[in-house]
Amino acid sequence: MADRREHYLWDLFQRVDTDHSGSISVHELQTALVNGDWSPFNIETVRMMVGIFDTDNNGTIDFGEFRGLWKYVEDWSRCFKKFDQDNSGSIDCQEMSHALRTFGYNVSDRFVGTLIQTFDKYGTGDITFDNFVQACVTLSTLTKSFRSRDYESRGSIIINYEDFLTLVISSRPDMKGS
Repeated sequence: MADRREHYLWDLFQRVDTDHSGSISVHELQTALVNGDWSPFNIETVRMMVGIFDTDNNGTIDFGEFRGLWKYVEDWSRCFKKFDQDNSGSIDCQEMSHALRTFGYNVSDRFVGTLIQTFDKYGTGDITFDNFVQACVTLSTLTKSFRSRDYESRGSIIINYEDFLTLVISSRPDMKGS
């Protein structure tokens, strides 16, 4: 079974590596990934994923890195389908609120609306798979950064403007160049 999966992943990797360089660029990966509505993945989401799995920091994904990235995509896909309760292929405010509560976030409906609006690339009031991943990973990353400064676990921090900018910019996985 493991050999069959490895063979499948190798075939997939070779199809995505359209220039046959032995590694996958951000643009090659974007071309290979589609949402349930057949729209291409948001380039920022693709950059974020490459940034997470590019362990040698060369801006591309080799086959070893691709294995981890593909498992990550499959795991997020299962998660997305679990919360897309109406099987519409997108997550609306109610579904996102349910997902975030399940993940342990206690946030207001107003915040969920802001999150959906921020990651809604079509202005339809919901988000596609790629932007769901980006929204969740961004929220997780920002939460970790916040908690690292919430020394007494009070749910609040005091921070000056430059420290705030540093916190947000350094913690956004999609802002690291590729």
